[in-house]
Amino acid sequence: MRCPIVLLLACLIVTPLRGQDAPAEEFARPAKFRLALLGFGVRAGVDLSGEDQLILGSTLDLGDLYTDRLRMRASGELGLGAGADTYVIGAEVTYRFVADSMFTVPYLGGGLALYSQEDCDSEPACPAFWPQFVLGFEIDLRAPIRWLVEYHAEDGFSHHRLLVGLTTRRQR
Repeated sequence: MRCPIVLLLACLIVTPLRGQDAPAEEFARPAKFRLALLGFGVRAGVDLSGEDQLILGSTLDLGDLYTDRLRMRASGELGLGAGADTYVIGAEVTYRFVADSMFTVPYLGGGLALYSQEDCDSEPACPAFWPQFVLGFEIDLRAPIRWLVEYHAEDGFSHHRLLVGLTTRRQR
């Protein structure tokens, strides 16, 4: 048990972290608000809540809130498979921990989504507004395309979705 921990610590100490390579000017942006279509992404994944659904989704990067790292985005997801088809349309704000020029860009966010499903009239809690939690990261594929891996917790962490896809981002 001790050997893997020591090996992991040794790798972390010896390997320089990519975040240390960031130019200082990327962290010192003036305050601003920008609303524009700055990128989009497509993704697919699974619902981990036991609903046995395939999730297909898309996002639109809609702008910056006072810094390049605080992003507004819209997202939509379609759940297909066992049970009724589900639909989720959301508005999210994400914080990116490093600049877009880094090889890997982790982010964290939250928002509000409108949930609906097939035969919504028969369900008492349909349609509903769900709080969303987003945790993910992007990995450079080739400019301006990146891999996207994302975890979504919805409706107070009662629904869990894991998504993988491709996204584009603005070029500087």
